[in-house]
Amino acid sequence: MKDIETRSDIETLMRAFYKRVFTDKVIGFIFTDVAHMDLEHHLPIITDFWENVLFNTGVYKGNPMEPHFDLNQKVPFEAEYFERWLSLFCETVNENFCGEYANLACMRAKSIAAIMQSKLALINQGKLH
Repeated sequence: MKDIETRSDIETLMRAFYKRVFTDKVIGFIFTDVAHMDLEHHLPIITDFWENVLFNTGVYKGNPMEPHFDLNQKVPFEAEYFERWLSLFCETVNENFCGEYANLACMRAKSIAAIMQSKLALINQGKLH
């Protein structure tokens, strides 16, 4: 297997990942029933995000926390949701890629999940606005 090397590789990864997520019994409903996520609309945005995370391109200009804060208002994110997201993400990476950037993607996903989980927990406790 090859490593994640290009934007096209990231798009391939994201398509495979979201295919799994949308049908997942634990977190799928968040993407399909709560967020009503349109993958074709979201794909360039999430690809920009991960291209920046992995290759430091600067192409992503958004705030990745904001939409998740909004979703958390509709369905409070449980610890098991983060665990499942991370598990599906790394499984998808490892089934499609191998190498330095594949490993980095899983490490960064773990960090992102931890940061997001801690910030959302503070919001749910009323300690962060």
